[in-house]
Amino acid sequence: MATLKTVDTGNKAAGKIEIDDSILETPYHRKAVSEVVRQFLAANQQGTHATKNRAAVSYSTHKLYRQKGTGSARAGSAKSPIRRHGGTIFGPQPRSHAFRLNKKTRRLATRAVFAEKVRQDGVLVLDSLDLADNKTRNLKALLSKLKLPEKVLIVTDEIPDNLRLASRNIPDLHVLSYRSLSVYEMMKHNKVIFLKDALEAYKERLS
Repeated sequence: MATLKTVDTGNKAAGKIEIDDSILETPYHRKAVSEVVRQFLAANQQGTHATKNRAAVSYSTHKLYRQKGTGSARAGSAKSPIRRHGGTIFGPQPRSHAFRLNKKTRRLATRAVFAEKVRQDGVLVLDSLDLADNKTRNLKALLSKLKLPEKVLIVTDEIPDNLRLASRNIPDLHVLSYRSLSVYEMMKHNKVIFLKDALEAYKERLS
């Protein structure tokens, strides 16, 4: 059983948390991670793009001119797709871009990204994070003691109001519940700070 050390808000050792060896020894699986990230982005795509087809174009249905004797090609409607400002053939319509993935693939990608983050020293376990107020400057001062890089993700069990309000004005700082944590979010941020309680609960998803 491997262990990760936990630190307090002063960046001093506060204890340890046990992680199963099989989780931390998971090799990085590029294809599984790529598929899970693509699924996440596709599910979040709005899919509201649309063009007007022949039925949606606002024109009269009156025949433009008589069928024969004009010397021009016959034409039945100004809505015809071959005419200027006519309807679009097979244009995009509102739809969902989401697709399904095998559960084992999602679990493999989650374990692979977590293990790789640990190997690259991209995971920090914080014993607790209790803020006395919702002042942004106080949270920034606390985080400066931890000597963090840009793009930091804080993973908690429940997001307290003080933390939510204090963090919203700090660029490149994002706060999530472990229930909403995705492979994409872990890869997007350089450093992932787990609160100890959140990591204890998150281990069940990895096992």
